[in-house]
Amino acid sequence: MGHLMPFLRLAAMLAKQDSIVTVITAQPTVSLAESEHISSFLRYNPKINHLELQLAPSFRQADSPPVDPFFLQMHLINQSINLLPPLLSSSSPPFSAIFVDFLVVAKVAPIAKTLDLPIYILSTTSVAFDSLTAYLPMLASNPAEFNKTSAEIKIPGLSPMAMSSLPPIFLDSSHLFTSTIITNSQALSEAKGILMNTFEWFQASTLVALNKDRVTKSLPPILPIGPLEPYHDPHDDNGDQYRSWLENQPVESVVYISFGNRTAMSRDQMHELEKGLEKTEWRFFWVLKTSTVDKDDKEDAEHFLNEAFLEKTKNKGLVIKGWVEQQEILGHPAIGGFLSHCGWNSVMEAALRGVPMLAWPQHGDQRVNAQVMEEAGLGLWERNWDWGPNGEEIEKKIVELMTDEKLRGRAKKVREEARNAVGRDGSSDK
Repeated sequence: MGHLMPFLRLAAMLAKQDSIVTVITAQPTVSLAESEHISSFLRYNPKINHLELQLAPSFRQADSPPVDPFFLQMHLINQSINLLPPLLSSSSPPFSAIFVDFLVVAKVAPIAKTLDLPIYILSTTSVAFDSLTAYLPMLASNPAEFNKTSAEIKIPGLSPMAMSSLPPIFLDSSHLFTSTIITNSQALSEAKGILMNTFEWFQASTLVALNKDRVTKSLPPILPIGPLEPYHDPHDDNGDQYRSWLENQPVESVVYISFGNRTAMSRDQMHELEKGLEKTEWRFFWVLKTSTVDKDDKEDAEHFLNEAFLEKTKNKGLVIKGWVEQQEILGHPAIGGFLSHCGWNSVMEAALRGVPMLAWPQHGDQRVNAQVMEEAGLGLWERNWDWGPNGEEIEKKIVELMTDEKLRGRAKKVREEARNAVGRDGSSDK
């Protein structure tokens, strides 16, 4: 979903500009959320066309170690790209450009070249993490300096990056995800541009470094077009439950808690968060995720949480499982802060609404994103939390998040700059 949502938002934006848009999605999907969102999006955007790329079946051996289902899906999409040319060449009217995910650019670029189609990449992460992936082939080629004993890494044109902020799998070039990133990084020069879900003010110095070839040579132009605005999608099974609850809460009194659509919290993390929420006097709205793939979500939220916690907080908190319209929630007057994993879509949604963030990054690009978010003035990141702060630490930071007026002022400044960027003749609009 973290990759799908920006593409659907871009498709809706292009369709508004009277472009003829076709969305190509992989079938079958990994998650129910993907499948339901694609169907809903197409139903409410009937002018947008749809093609399906049928994926080759997976033949993983029974005795091989389990692979993250999203890594496996990415691999299957790459293995099935040879089925793409007939979909592209049979279009009427013919396509004039193709926008692709970074993770498939190496496979799609030769096809686009054969069909004389310019290819653009839509990035689904921060400019800082894009810099890291673009430079990863260089890092991986120098294991003497790029290893687990290194304190930091140096990317030309950028401030040093703490090794602890990198996904550990980046040190293993044979890992499926890492090898895919390296392969696609080496193909970036094939693209005409890289579209970013960000805005100039938010990541100005990093954008300058990338666009002036200081990070690596031969990069195409980096084009910030965000924050990408949401499209109309009434599909939301939980909507009535939380909308009525939020309407009854005072202004800026609720901490919204969500760790994204694929970050399953451990029982220990849940219980420490319970302790922190119970101690603090602030109201909360917690979207609970308990499995990596939503098809595996069988039990209700109550099954995972302490009965005593639910009883003590029943008048000040709401806990639900399932998909929610996060952009709508962040825009509600009752929301005063956002405890987040710092997935990039969440950062940009909070920026557009000016909601202060408390970062609890879990994996992938999230620690890098947390640093970007903090440096832009949108929120707080307690680096020593790592993967497991205790309840008292959580309580203390939630109180700071909800009471620090300077932080709230900085977040509102971010909102002002974000809206200027996407407004008429703003930097992203241009």
